[in-house]
Amino acid sequence: MTRHGKNCTAGAVYTYHEKRKDTAASGYGTQSVRLGKDAIKDFDCCCLSLQPCRDPVVTEDGYLYEREAILEYILHQKTEIAKKMKAYEKQKKALKSEGQLESCSEEREKVEKFKKREGCIVSKPINPFISGQSKQVPSPNGSVSSSFSSSSSASSVSESSSSSSLPSFWIPSLTPEAKPTFLKKPSKTVICPMSGRPLKMSDLITVRFTPLDPNLDRVALLTRQDRYVCAVTKDTLGNSVPSAVLKPSGSVVTLECVEKLIRKDMIDPVTGDKLKEKDIIVLQRGGTGFAASGVDLCAKEARPVMQA
Repeated sequence: MTRHGKNCTAGAVYTYHEKRKDTAASGYGTQSVRLGKDAIKDFDCCCLSLQPCRDPVVTEDGYLYEREAILEYILHQKTEIAKKMKAYEKQKKALKSEGQLESCSEEREKVEKFKKREGCIVSKPINPFISGQSKQVPSPNGSVSSSFSSSSSASSVSESSSSSSLPSFWIPSLTPEAKPTFLKKPSKTVICPMSGRPLKMSDLITVRFTPLDPNLDRVALLTRQDRYVCAVTKDTLGNSVPSAVLKPSGSVVTLECVEKLIRKDMIDPVTGDKLKEKDIIVLQRGGTGFAASGVDLCAKEARPVMQA
């Protein structure tokens, strides 16, 4: 469909292109955009700075970082954890002091109640014929009413008046108060920004890429599309080539080399060390712009939906 055909508004049919255009302009409905190659990180770029790594390190999950960037991230996280822990300890001490004050006030109330009970003990003898009867109070009309009934009526009136009074939101003394938020005890473990698993400095593994041309300097190497090759087969590395890092030497090889050559004897071809299964770390790579690369290339933005 030509450009003028898409922008034609004189048609009798509400086309799909017009519907998408109106949906994007209205601000409602989930929008989805397919990512291109320019929006995808290269395999040798840091996951934090998104720039080609000078001193690359990899985690046990296969995420590549610049050493300076990941160390700065770990130190920042430790500083934030220390601040949160300090605030939590301060809150804990305040709650403890409040609990001590409440316990002291409760003890004082118990002592006061005990004193009142002890002071109400009657020491003089009681006349059993008078104590059980209520006092008769003559009324001006000549009728006799008891003080007990008057006291009970007064209490009922006070209860009805208290029950009829409702809380007012316009009076400052009766407005609801916001309860203080309590801090939870923070976790002392640093979390990897990509995998979400615990991360330590000792878990970082140095990566040694094999350049395509050892005679080129760093600036000239970064300007090339194909920068690094496999340490064993010399195949060009890229987002379209699955690769892995050998933990003892830090060399980067292709997964095809791992399956066909290295897994037969499980020996590092660079250093000659014996390999274990956990020493072969699959490198997390970006997409290639094609759907068959195994990477989700569709970005979605959830927005509210209009309902009739």
